[in-house]
Amino acid sequence: MGKWQALGGDSKKQHCERKNTADACSATYTPTEVLHRGHLHIEYLYMDLLKGTLDMLVLKTLRLGPMHGYGIAKAIRTSSSDALEIEFGSLYPSLKRLELKGWVAAKWETSEHNRKAKYYRLTPVGKKQLQQEHSKWTGFVAAVSRVMEPAS
Repeated sequence: MGKWQALGGDSKKQHCERKNTADACSATYTPTEVLHRGHLHIEYLYMDLLKGTLDMLVLKTLRLGPMHGYGIAKAIRTSSSDALEIEFGSLYPSLKRLELKGWVAAKWETSEHNRKAKYYRLTPVGKKQLQQEHSKWTGFVAAVSRVMEPAS
């Protein structure tokens, strides 16, 4: 897939007009492919950060054991002292992403309230990924802290 410059470069339309090819214009480009002078545009970085953070929180929560979606959301809210309330419209796409990557596995079971619920569990690959995500998160927090420290 191609890389696009959000500012100061060809727009997709300009590129298609210049190339005059159907293939160049029919491709789908994801937000992470929008570049500005070689760096991710801040909007897309923010969205990737939010998705990545939620994915990391879900993986961390599943270290406690298999849970259904509501249980995951409740555990995140509880462990954050009610500071993080995960919307189901964000949680379930995250769970699907994690499942497609093989980091979690899902199985339909009967819940504690005798209802069918999809339970998610962390896979061995997911455990390794959680370690990597935690390391990246620690580095990100350290970098932001350096920026936020008062200049001497």
